[in-house]
Amino acid sequence: MTTTEKGARPLAPRQDNAREFTFTLSDFKQVKNRLYDHAGIALADHKLDLVYNRLVRRIRALKVKSFREYFIALDNSPEEFNHFINAMTTNLTSFYREAHHFEYISNTYLPALAKQGQKTLRVWSSACSVGEEPYSIAISLLDSSVKISDWKIEIFATDIDTNVLATAKTAVYPMKRIEGLSLKRKKIGFLRGKGTHKSYAMVKPSLQSWVKFDQCNLMEAWPVTGPLDIIFCRNVMIYFDKETQWKLLERMATLLKPGGLLCIGHSESLPKGMTTLKLLGRTIYQKIK
Repeated sequence: MTTTEKGARPLAPRQDNAREFTFTLSDFKQVKNRLYDHAGIALADHKLDLVYNRLVRRIRALKVKSFREYFIALDNSPEEFNHFINAMTTNLTSFYREAHHFEYISNTYLPALAKQGQKTLRVWSSACSVGEEPYSIAISLLDSSVKISDWKIEIFATDIDTNVLATAKTAVYPMKRIEGLSLKRKKIGFLRGKGTHKSYAMVKPSLQSWVKFDQCNLMEAWPVTGPLDIIFCRNVMIYFDKETQWKLLERMATLLKPGGLLCIGHSESLPKGMTTLKLLGRTIYQKIK
């Protein structure tokens, strides 16, 4: 059996023998604590294998011999800690994922604002991943009956993961990523590559100009200020405990203008007792005036 650090509980022998590096429950707890303290993410106990599989790549890259040495590297290298956060955050996304949010903006919310005489729109995609969410927001604005050519549009797109932000800023995606979009939305949002780039699509520069990308740890100061018309915070709260969820939602509600929208993920809901936001339907909430 592989030896473990003093006082640490070893994993089952079969699991240890199957792994390249020993990974104890003590190691897993260290990862959980570091991730929670820095980003507010509460890792479930059944994520042990996932954590090992993601971090073992960093151990190999650093050419260290154990998780103990890896944790020392984390303490001594801000750059490596950034790699750690990137490795431990999940980035599942797609264009027009949970399409009803974008359709509500196009067909209901934007026309209502136009009727009120508004000609500005400020939106925050708070966990933008590789950019498909904020660019979908941009497409939805042009997919509306409202003529927004003279509107001032600002879409703030943030994520804790610097790797996905780098991809988002290129605004270039494999054609298969936009296969599920209607022809109209493809024409609104993209230019197809030519020659050796024909298997890629680029978001049109006019839409790119609306989107500003920035790194953001939701547990720290935010690079976004209010008032905002819409906040997308989808499939984020599922990684936080109830106390952290409450604090996050209260902070976001203060940035929303009265009547502004909060869009959350299909498996999420607001904590009971939160009265600043009311449910409009299908995971869309509105700040009470």
